[in-house]
Amino acid sequence: MTVPTATPPAEVRFPALGTTAVLLVTDPSALPAAEAVLRAELTAVDAACSRFRPDSELTRVNLSAGSPVTVGMRFAEALQAALRAAELTDGAVDPTVGRAVIALGYDRTFARLRPEDARPLPVFRPAPGWRRIAWDPRTATLCLPPDTSLDLGATAKALAADRAARRAAVMADCGVLVSLGGDLAVAGPAPDGGWRIALADDHASPVPHGGPAVTVTSGALATSGTRVRTWRRAGRPVHHIVDPATGEPAAPVWRTVTVAAGTCVDANTASTAAIVRGHAAVDWLRGTGLPARMVAPDGRVVRVGGWPSEATVPGGPR
Repeated sequence: MTVPTATPPAEVRFPALGTTAVLLVTDPSALPAAEAVLRAELTAVDAACSRFRPDSELTRVNLSAGSPVTVGMRFAEALQAALRAAELTDGAVDPTVGRAVIALGYDRTFARLRPEDARPLPVFRPAPGWRRIAWDPRTATLCLPPDTSLDLGATAKALAADRAARRAAVMADCGVLVSLGGDLAVAGPAPDGGWRIALADDHASPVPHGGPAVTVTSGALATSGTRVRTWRRAGRPVHHIVDPATGEPAAPVWRTVTVAAGTCVDANTASTAAIVRGHAAVDWLRGTGLPARMVAPDGRVVRVGGWPSEATVPGGPR
């Protein structure tokens, strides 16, 4: 995951969205205002897009599959980000994988998930497909195919990072970094030398001494991986990134993929798609032009799009 390494002028971190929210600001006096923005954004995205809240808008939408529903502005923004991700990746990132994720056992928050699930593996089926979603952005009317559940997790958290960083930088009038697990966005003027970001499999683990790092001055980074949100089902290791074409967990060709882009949504879209695409991800990422770093299970590293080979670089991906 992407992890801030340097001690910032001011920092706050707290649990949110099943992960850890980290806020760094270049002006310590601006921390309370920036934190209020971040907490408001997280509250809003949780109410709109949580799979685990019975009162969330996503739950209401999924329960209404087969019938048209009108959705709110925040949900509409998250849905449009998810549909755009599906289109850009030719369906490798598809919000209709909800039932497949639940069938694997990820039907509760990860903290409550059973690490050993003895139940038989489900019958894997392809996702219904994002093209079957009827969505009218003019009227904010949505109709899912029957027996379809959305999972907006691949893009909603990244969208929250983008929104929070932009709004907090304006409100606080300083440089801001927002990290939500593996999704990281910066806005406003960066500190001298930029934001130093360590690269690791798990954002919650101690930063390895001498490990790989980059310096970011603008834009975003996102890391997707198959090592953290993982459990065992019927004796088989499974994880949370589902291949929409099969309904199975994506093959563990890459243990982590980190991508730099102008927005966290774009970075997360590309990193998730790369995990799903497996061996084909190298050529696909080269075609996007985005800087990316892929780590195989044996530790082999593949860099594309100008991702630096040095452990630390003076400039940041833009």
